[in-house]
Amino acid sequence: MSLLGPAEVRRLAEELGIRPTKKLGQNFVHDPNTVRKIVAAADLTEDDIVLEVGPGLGSLTLALLPNAKQVVAVEIDPPLAERLPQTVREQDPENADKLYVVLKDAMRVTGDDLPAQPTAIVANLPYNVAVPVVLHLLNELPTLEKGLVMVQAEVADRMAAKPGSKIYGVPSVKLAWYAEAKKAGPVGRNVFWPAPNVDSGLVSFHRREKPLSTVDKTRLFAIVDAAFAQRRKTLRAALKGWAEAAGVNVDELLEKAGIDPQVRGEQLSVIDFIRIAEV
Repeated sequence: MSLLGPAEVRRLAEELGIRPTKKLGQNFVHDPNTVRKIVAAADLTEDDIVLEVGPGLGSLTLALLPNAKQVVAVEIDPPLAERLPQTVREQDPENADKLYVVLKDAMRVTGDDLPAQPTAIVANLPYNVAVPVVLHLLNELPTLEKGLVMVQAEVADRMAAKPGSKIYGVPSVKLAWYAEAKKAGPVGRNVFWPAPNVDSGLVSFHRREKPLSTVDKTRLFAIVDAAFAQRRKTLRAALKGWAEAAGVNVDELLEKAGIDPQVRGEQLSVIDFIRIAEV
C-alpha cells in the first residue's frame, strides 16, 4: 500500500482539474502520518464496516482499507467519486475490492443507500456541516457504534464540551443524546492542501448502549434549541416562548422537572433537558 503525499495529491487534483472549494469545504489531507494517526485513534477492528464522508482524493481512504472489513465512502463531488476507485486500485490493489463509493450528499444518506450497515464513521468532515452530518448519521444509522471525526478545533471543543463550560451548547447536548464524546487530539494546518486558516481537532465518540430516555427526540431538541437561542437569558426566559407555543406554563414545567428557572442553558446536562422534555 502507498499513501498519498503532497505530490500525489496535487497530481490527482491537476488531473481532475479540481480546485478545492470553500463551498464544499474541501481541504485535502496530504500527510501520511496524519492519516495513520487518525486510523490508529479510531480503534478499528477487522470486522468494522467504516463509513467515510467526503473521501476527496483518497488520502484517508487508503489508510482505512487495510484496517477494516469494508469502507463505504460517501462523496458529493462526481469527479472525485468517479476517480476514487481507480486511485485505490493504483495505490493498494490488494484492498481495492473493500471499497464501495456512494455519490450523494451525506445529509441525505439513509441505510438504503449503503451496501452494508456501517459500524463506525471515520472522516475528515467539512467544517461548515460537521455537526449536522454526525447527528444525521447517528440518527439514520443505528448500527453506527463509534466514530472519529476531524473537524475545526472550535467545533471539536463544542462537540466534547461538558455542562458549565462557555463553549457548551446545542452541539454538545445533541451529541450527548446519542453518544459519549471526547477530544482525541489536535491536527495542525500544514497537513492540508490548501492549508485552512483555522486549526483542526479530532473527536471520538461511542454510541450509548441504551437510549437515555424514550422521550420524543424532536421535542427534546426543540427545547435544547430554545434554551441556547439567547445564551444570556435564564432558562425561564429562554423557554417562555417555546412553552407558550406548546401550551405549557413554563414555571410549572420547570418546577415539575426539578430545574431552577434562574439557571442558564449551559448549566444543564442532557439528563436535565430530558427531564424537562418528559414533563
